[in-house]
Amino acid sequence: MALIGYARVSTTDQDPQLQLDALATAGTARVFTDHGVSGTKTERPELDRCLDHLREGDVLAVWKLDRLGRNTVHVLQLIERLTERGIGFRSLTEGLHTDGPMGKAMLTVMAAFAQLERDTMVERTRAGLVAAAANGRKGGRPRKVDDTDAAKARQLKEKGIGAPDIAKMLGCSRATVYRYLSGE
Repeated sequence: MALIGYARVSTTDQDPQLQLDALATAGTARVFTDHGVSGTKTERPELDRCLDHLREGDVLAVWKLDRLGRNTVHVLQLIERLTERGIGFRSLTEGLHTDGPMGKAMLTVMAAFAQLERDTMVERTRAGLVAAAANGRKGGRPRKVDDTDAAKARQLKEKGIGAPDIAKMLGCSRATVYRYLSGE
């Protein structure tokens, strides 16, 4: 029997060290880590490798239940597959495990709350974007060239000046000049 860990961070600039430290403290023999992979994805390379590595009697440990996944159905199906293979499951932060019916019931409840949290976050983000758009703001990076400079770029192009030279004059990239010349 081995305690095997799985860690996941959603973006490549996040650091999984907190998870790795907690899993090491719990006594994991090995940890598989996905970097830059959303919990909403059902296919995660290191999770797949971890699942292939697990053997009957092993226990899969995660730092927190939402590291395993954000979709309740997927998390519960995954844990059910582990159980069918004789593999246990532990979530360190919540103190959840698949030992006994109470542990399984609590896993179901916590997985539902993890999905609720994700769905609420997505809903708030969408509402914020709609409110911002209603106020004339849009997301994304600010424009490098304003409308005056875009008009100037078109005038320079009409005079036969090439995009690389226009870019130097405006202090932007050639791609930006081409984008504004095409009317974007």
